[in-house]
Amino acid sequence: MGTDLNAPLGQNRKTPKSQKPVFSFGRILLGICVVALIGVSAWSMLRPSGLIEPKLEVVADATQPAEKPAGDTQADAGKPKTPQTSGALSGAHVEETLTDSGSIVTKFSPKQRDGKGPAFIEVGRTRGQDPRMATFPNDALLEDTPEGRLPVTGPDGLRPMDQYARPWSGARGIRIALVVGGLGLSQTGTQNALRVLPPEITMAFAASGNSLQRWMQEARRNGHEILLQVPFEPFDYPDNNPGPHTLRVDAGAKKNLTELRASLAQITNYTGIMNFLGGRFLSNADALEPVMRDIGRRGLLFLDDGTSAQSLTGTLADTIGVPHGFADMVVDGELDRTVILKKLDELERIARRNGSAIGVASAFDESVAAIAEWADEAGTRGIEFVGVSALVKDSQQQ
Repeated sequence: MGTDLNAPLGQNRKTPKSQKPVFSFGRILLGICVVALIGVSAWSMLRPSGLIEPKLEVVADATQPAEKPAGDTQADAGKPKTPQTSGALSGAHVEETLTDSGSIVTKFSPKQRDGKGPAFIEVGRTRGQDPRMATFPNDALLEDTPEGRLPVTGPDGLRPMDQYARPWSGARGIRIALVVGGLGLSQTGTQNALRVLPPEITMAFAASGNSLQRWMQEARRNGHEILLQVPFEPFDYPDNNPGPHTLRVDAGAKKNLTELRASLAQITNYTGIMNFLGGRFLSNADALEPVMRDIGRRGLLFLDDGTSAQSLTGTLADTIGVPHGFADMVVDGELDRTVILKKLDELERIARRNGSAIGVASAFDESVAAIAEWADEAGTRGIEFVGVSALVKDSQQQ
């Protein structure tokens, strides 16, 4: 028989072919890789994310009174304590004192910051108005009266002369303020002045003019600082009549204040007033004083055109504390271009001698053309043209 079944047990048996081992090197290596991959995946899911959960920190509101600590007693009254500070207060030394009434007085003084946390800087109020809003009045600086809306100092002390002032560099170089008045009396003259004069020139609108609100808005839109010209009684009144609402010496304080307010209500957005004539009125202290007080209360400046040697505006303004200034020169006493240019050169010499100067003119075509030409040249000689509010005497800016 040719099969193994017939062969004796254990004899003549063929040696079986060798079999591969179950755990070969390749299989072991593959298993190790699989286990490692599973381990890495599990570790990635279970490991910390690296993000620290923020801790809630209660910071005392600086605008609210601090609560009295539990340890404070009446015996601690008057004793200063130094609380811990962090963040924005880390640059300040904070000292709290418990008063006899139980309230806490907090004192802040500077110290070296540790470099942590933000620093908050409070910027003080600046002069001038955002050019994008220059045609609109600040309602906080107006009061409603029977005469109309009148300028007044705001509840926070902001004055119209600060709000509507033309910003300037602040440098103490040679400065000149040029004021062109009589705007509003002639439509063509006003249009010409607004078209030709650079924005550094201050414009003064006559209270008796026409379309004043329209012209005021255009002037402010173009960057001009503006004044309001109020009529005052001249020595030769009524032969020389400044117009409606003229303030007169014999009218009495109540009547004059009513007339003043009627003029003030004609426009808004002006830094102050300038006299239109007024030699007699400005030389009478009894008549002038209540008017100057009202001007000062409203946060306005007063510019004297300098045409009356007997004017008492400077004396009264110093006493009452009204911001005020005097024109050094009327540059267009003669309506001749050559003469006006010579006057402007003389104004420049005054400014170089004193550091600053104020010149006034009227909105005649000859004056406007000469001023525009001269101002363009003078700017190349290191002269800064500023609004008149920058050159007045002001006790609050000293």
